[in-house]
Amino acid sequence: MAAVLQACVGSATVAGLTTAGLVGPLLLHTPTNPNLMVLAVGAGSLRFSHVNDAGFWMFKEYFSLSVKDTLRSWPVMEALVGLMGLGGVLLLNQLLTY
Repeated sequence: MAAVLQACVGSATVAGLTTAGLVGPLLLHTPTNPNLMVLAVGAGSLRFSHVNDAGFWMFKEYFSLSVKDTLRSWPVMEALVGLMGLGGVLLLNQLLTY
């Protein structure tokens, strides 16, 4: 949910907070670990990042990259961060449930 919102609005902060508001009530009715839910929302909010993300432009300017080079590196890095975060959450879920 957070990944879709982040792709639509471009802000990881807005995506994370909106997703937290949407999935918060689910925690009351399911045996979900709230700590893992926070980590999953955080990882999902970083999944799809491109030109409508302020981090994209900060990364571009900080490393003096062209827009083309930033488009080749930033979305890939953010996708890896999101996927590795999700993998970590799934691994922690397996370790904590046994």
